[in-house]
Amino acid sequence: MTQLHLNLFLHDTGHHEASWRLPGSDPHGHVSVDYHERLARTAEAAAFDSVFLADSPVLWGRVGRRPSGRLEPTVLLTALARATSRIGLIATASTTYNEPFNLARRFASLDHVSGGRAGWNIVTTAGDDAARNFGLDAQPAHVDRYERADEFLEVAKKLWDSWDDDAIVADRERGVHAEDDRVRTIDHEGRHFRVRGPLNVPRSPQAYPLLVQAGSSADGRGFAARHAEAVFTAQQGLAEARAFYADVKGRARAAGRDPDHVKVLPGLVPVIGSTEAEALAADAELDRLIVAEHARDQLAGLLRVDPAALELDAPLPADLPPEDAIEGAKSRYTLVVELARRESLTVRQLIGRLGGGRGHKTFAGTPEQVADTIEHWFREGAADGFNIMPAVLPSGLELFASEVVPILRRRGLFRTGYTGSTLREHYGLPRPANRFDRSLTAV
Repeated sequence: MTQLHLNLFLHDTGHHEASWRLPGSDPHGHVSVDYHERLARTAEAAAFDSVFLADSPVLWGRVGRRPSGRLEPTVLLTALARATSRIGLIATASTTYNEPFNLARRFASLDHVSGGRAGWNIVTTAGDDAARNFGLDAQPAHVDRYERADEFLEVAKKLWDSWDDDAIVADRERGVHAEDDRVRTIDHEGRHFRVRGPLNVPRSPQAYPLLVQAGSSADGRGFAARHAEAVFTAQQGLAEARAFYADVKGRARAAGRDPDHVKVLPGLVPVIGSTEAEALAADAELDRLIVAEHARDQLAGLLRVDPAALELDAPLPADLPPEDAIEGAKSRYTLVVELARRESLTVRQLIGRLGGGRGHKTFAGTPEQVADTIEHWFREGAADGFNIMPAVLPSGLELFASEVVPILRRRGLFRTGYTGSTLREHYGLPRPANRFDRSLTAV
């Protein structure tokens, strides 16, 4: 029987806006290696496929709102690689504000250090604030960011393939450590990059890190179809999730890829209680702790409007720009606006709906009800698994691992333990062949 996949999205004190205000939270955990190690070990004990760290090259939002600042994810995951032994380790990195050689080297290094557990969440980075940290006045156009990302991936893959698997022979008798003809330059010349190569790290256990993508716009879906092996997405309802799932799988097939090699993982923010009433009360208490003015400023940034234009007890302004006019976070913009319009929400109500997961599906209920939701989406062709985003950490993860995971196992939906050692093996994905392999190119 096909089983679902679970990724843990780590986010300081939890994904709810106000999680840091609860007495049991650690408001300094976002910069603590020990804190992240405890969470990663909890997820590994439950046999999660992977843990994931989001990132952006900018200080995001007001520092008064919630814990701010992030440790650089590949550095943090290197520490987690030594604190764990099986769980996958996925870091976010931008193709807009990095260079292919350095990033390819970092992920190859992480894959070596972790024994084949590295993954790269590929983003193009929206927002003018990030651009200004790199000498630009404004973010590059959406289409230009994705064109650069395509070429970036092409260069990175060439670099990872610049070493043959058997390049290192360590022949003491001949005095040859690696064969010269099994390590090669790539001599890439394109619109955005000119890279000679080879990479200065040998081919890693997985060959490439697992390639993950998180954009759901038309450009993002096309990019996912060409490159991604896992897709993190935000979907509010079953119908739209099924449509997204079918679209991404269809695009992958049209690109000549096996659709089963593109895992679609919607975000799910569970708030768990021993009874439904207890879960709803916990969810309501979190929403009560939201500072409305902070959340309104964050919403205004997403919608590209002045915060003064958002009256808390009124609906969203009628004259918001269409998605085509938005150069960053297009799909999330549309999701939020459509949610507010569809349910006739005031700004205050919308803030409450977004406070738990910034547009991801939130669900408050018993462990059985959470498991029911996961199984329903999985069996209805809306997901290959889920990007689990606990509203509160560490308690939300602990409850999910101890209460929901056993139910999924009893239903035959989730593994009882790891059967492989690499992240690709966890997701049931093949190890990429080397494009320069002589046996593949021979006529």
